[in-house]
Amino acid sequence: MPIVTPRGFCKDEPHDWQDPASLPAGTGLAVELPGDADPALVAGRLGDLALIRIRFAAFGDGRGFGLGRALREQGYQGRLRAAGPLISDQFRHALQSGFDEVEIDQAQAARQPEADWVAGQWPSYRRKLGLAFAG
Repeated sequence: MPIVTPRGFCKDEPHDWQDPASLPAGTGLAVELPGDADPALVAGRLGDLALIRIRFAAFGDGRGFGLGRALREQGYQGRLRAAGPLISDQFRHALQSGFDEVEIDQAQAARQPEADWVAGQWPSYRRKLGLAFAG
């Protein structure tokens, strides 16, 4: 699966995904949460988690954005990854919600290549409106 970062596509490394309901002792753990998870599920272990992957159930289901924001507000400082049927237009919002990266499948990467995702290429919507009315 390609991983999208603000710098572009990169490959993922293998992870030993842990069940958030029964996290083992230790640090550097990777856990996956559904987009509708209660952030309290991992609140007491945020310092032990190196990577949290939030699974978005559908393109139109934005609950994962709120979960990502809540985890950051609770102090999570590790890598935060959105995964699922997201599109490049949602990447800016993912970054603004606290995500570091987005995991997409190969089919999505073929439909929307790296250039569609690179963050530095997007003017804000307000800037686009200003340019449209300038002049």
